[in-house]
Amino acid sequence: MPPKRAAAAAADTATAPKRTKTTAAAAPKKAAAATKTEATKKAAAPAKKETKKEAPAKKTAATKKEAPAKKAAATTKKAAAPKKAAAPTKKKTTKPAEESDKENEVDASKTNGVKRKRDGEDEEAAAADVAGDAQTNGERGTKRAKTDEAEPLPVKKRKVAAPKPAPKRVARELKPINEVPAQVMDIFVFGEGTAGELGLGSVRVDGKKPIDVKRPRLNHNLKNIVQVACGGMHVAALTKDNKILTWGVNDQGALGRDTNWDGGLRNVEDEDESDDEDDTGMNPKESTPAEVDTSDVPENATWVQVVASDSATFALTTTGQVYGWGTFRSNEGILGFSKQVMVQRTPTHVPELSKIKQLAAGLNHVLALDEKNKIYAWGAGQQAQLARRLLERDDHAALYPTGIGSLPGRAKADKIACGSYHSFVIDTKARVIGWGLNNYAELGVEDEAGQDGGFVMRPQLIKALEPYEVTGIAGGEHHSLACTAKGELLTWGRIDGHQVGQPSGSFSEDNTIWDERNKPRILLVPTVVPDIKDVVHVAAGTDHSFAITKSGEVYSWGFSANYQTGQGTTDDIEAPTRIENSAIRDRKIVFAGAGGQYSIVGALPEEE
Repeated sequence: MPPKRAAAAAADTATAPKRTKTTAAAAPKKAAAATKTEATKKAAAPAKKETKKEAPAKKTAATKKEAPAKKAAATTKKAAAPKKAAAPTKKKTTKPAEESDKENEVDASKTNGVKRKRDGEDEEAAAADVAGDAQTNGERGTKRAKTDEAEPLPVKKRKVAAPKPAPKRVARELKPINEVPAQVMDIFVFGEGTAGELGLGSVRVDGKKPIDVKRPRLNHNLKNIVQVACGGMHVAALTKDNKILTWGVNDQGALGRDTNWDGGLRNVEDEDESDDEDDTGMNPKESTPAEVDTSDVPENATWVQVVASDSATFALTTTGQVYGWGTFRSNEGILGFSKQVMVQRTPTHVPELSKIKQLAAGLNHVLALDEKNKIYAWGAGQQAQLARRLLERDDHAALYPTGIGSLPGRAKADKIACGSYHSFVIDTKARVIGWGLNNYAELGVEDEAGQDGGFVMRPQLIKALEPYEVTGIAGGEHHSLACTAKGELLTWGRIDGHQVGQPSGSFSEDNTIWDERNKPRILLVPTVVPDIKDVVHVAAGTDHSFAITKSGEVYSWGFSANYQTGQGTTDDIEAPTRIENSAIRDRKIVFAGAGGQYSIVGALPEEE
């Protein structure tokens, strides 16, 4: 016999500068004084009969004797002429007195706006021209004054409409791509139930307590259920009339509704079996199924699927839109629901996703498959369950739904599934692709199995499953199982709690890692479970599992400390065992789901 492989201890948990204003330089005082004196002398000098050609206006006005009419006209024109805009300030320079005087005279001529006639022209013609100009400028001044004095136009007051109540938002018209489930089921529950996850309420019914249910019991609070999703300690269900019901723990908003309760609580775990108290003290708003708050959801939304993680719930519509509520948790505590929201208390749209066909949820991550076979992943990703590397400084990037990239072997996804920390895809050729945590070989891959924190980062074909045509697959915390087109049941992963349901003869040196006490620890290779046939559906809780046959029989095995196997015992169930009790003995089981300490099965209505 070849030497036994030593087991490595696998971990049970996943681990400007300032500006200076420039001013014009002042002209020297001496130059200014000289200019003034020169101008005064020239004004006092007797007027000459002949002046130079185009004499400056200022000099002529001061020395030439004009007719009274001409002077009056000139005065009128000067007064009426509009002022010119001030020219930009220029840097002054010192010039000779004569040049300065000539420039001042020219400026004055321009300001007066009078174009002088050459010497020798007819005096009367010049006077008439001046008078005409004065009249024209006077009229212009009058018009401008009237314009300036015109009253401003009245300002119209804007009428403010009274606020109207916002109508309920209606989603834009989208083409339906998903079918609504139609098969109604009767729902049976079993397990511990102290967190309200059985949905039986908080008081006794027909003398039976709503906790510690050892075998399947019909849930009288659930009617017309067409689909159920089991989270860690809460449940979501769809009804035939398009409602989403939730129950269980609501600490991080996983129920999507208000469950505040003023009543007192007591420790129901300490109650004696013979206790006659009808009320367990559990919060009735959590332990009783009730409809989620859809006030922020379009009226025309039609639900087709719900999935539940440990502390969050997501729902899919006929048009491929996704809504969610609750939060995700990482190894360090609450990670958040999105980059902006830590805990989402009521359903909200996930805008990054559209035309989604399927959803799947692990303990703290979610997968979405769209119409073009693209897969998105988001949530906690510390065990590689998102198929991408994440930076520690930006851990909230994991909350953004992101495509995982192309699948190996040009595979096209047909179904998606999740374990607690690992993910699966079944492609259109019935091949299985997986990634995520693999320290217990829960992916069916021998690499890194038995090592603390061992994982597979990128999606890869599971070679050990290539010989089988896989039709269904499910993952627990550290184990997995699948069913094939031939009705075979395959299991692999952690062994110590009988999670794989294999007899001792299934373990060998070739397919198993053994511990230091020479006990089988990890089943590396997916292995067919003997003595069970025609399996069409599989489901996994944390450390226990279910298989449903074509004829509607349901089998369970694994960890059973809280009656979660439905076998009426707290002892582990070593191999798949049919659940037979009066409640479901003659019923055709078509669904099984499981959480941490509870389980649910669905049966066709008795009339069917």
